[in-house]
Amino acid sequence: MTPIRIRPAWVFSNEAGEEVDDRLFRLLHAVHSTGKLTAAAKEAGLSYRHAWNMLARWSEFFGGTLVELAQGRGARLSPLGEKLSWVEARARARLLPQLENVASELNLELGRVMADSSPTLRLHASYGYGVAKIPELLRRHARIGLDLQYLSAAHSLASLARGACDLAGFHVPEGEDRGARALAAYQPWLDPAEQRLIYLVRRQQGLYVAPGNPHRIVGLRDLTRRGIRFVNRQRGSGTRVLFETLLEEQAIDPRSVDGFDTEEHTHAAVAAHVASGTAVAGFGVEPAAREFKLDFVPLAAESYFLICSRQTLRAPWTDELVRLLRGPEYRSLVADVPGYSADRAGELLALADAFPWIAPRQTVRSTPRKKRRVRRRRRRRPRR
Repeated sequence: MTPIRIRPAWVFSNEAGEEVDDRLFRLLHAVHSTGKLTAAAKEAGLSYRHAWNMLARWSEFFGGTLVELAQGRGARLSPLGEKLSWVEARARARLLPQLENVASELNLELGRVMADSSPTLRLHASYGYGVAKIPELLRRHARIGLDLQYLSAAHSLASLARGACDLAGFHVPEGEDRGARALAAYQPWLDPAEQRLIYLVRRQQGLYVAPGNPHRIVGLRDLTRRGIRFVNRQRGSGTRVLFETLLEEQAIDPRSVDGFDTEEHTHAAVAAHVASGTAVAGFGVEPAAREFKLDFVPLAAESYFLICSRQTLRAPWTDELVRLLRGPEYRSLVADVPGYSADRAGELLALADAFPWIAPRQTVRSTPRKKRRVRRRRRRRPRR
């Protein structure tokens, strides 16, 4: 079955009923990235003449120039063109995970209607560029279906604990202190006795800043300077936990960061804020910075894991997923993602091996107390 993919389309209309061609946004993004109208037209899949006419028509529609052309200097977006481009980019970045969740649900329903006999893995995961490659990997192998839902790390682990999914995806920063803080946030849903980890990728997190880093931001303390507007990830996300951990390490009061309470739900949405100029800096993974032509200041490395029960790990379709993650295809898919490494993809780990600093009080007992009391009472009964 050909999978459904959902992407947003923007409709601008005037009183006469004219609607803006959505290819205009592709052209504006291409002008920004190439600096030349000829190259931008080719990137957007348009002829030069068509691109020129499109800009002229929609400049009149919006009542202002969208692209400024100067002999010897190529093309660049006007202030109006920049604003339109980045508003669209921010909205797309914010909506994409939700749209992919809907597409996954629709594909699952269609598969059931068509009596698809392939097993389906339910994966709830924190959004990341490594986990986003798994659907593409599995589409090449029809024996496994995938129901992928993007949630925060905490909500993904909670889904696993209540049986709403087969695997959950979350990430933990390297280093005992940083890792211990992240695990403390995830503790209610971790069961070292009954769960196992599948290593996925190692990745870099850091600061997004404008090209050339005009504000000379090299660390977190620079975020407290006057005039530095920041955009954060949402509460409950692993990236937010890591950012707060880094602030605590340097004894930086979050209230001193202008924009600490401004939240976005994806790395790309944070990067789009910085690229559009509505924020000076953001925090996230490197690929989003490169996607929006931003500079990236690396601050911390972390590991991304899939986690499941021991029973799920023994299932043949989970074994097939692990085999594919260990193979060359997945590593090839991740190879071009900046700041990501899949060298250990598919490695199986016990929680205690991956996180040797886990204290006994951080574990969830695998046997409920009520059942243990029942067994003790039974042992005390006298024989008849």
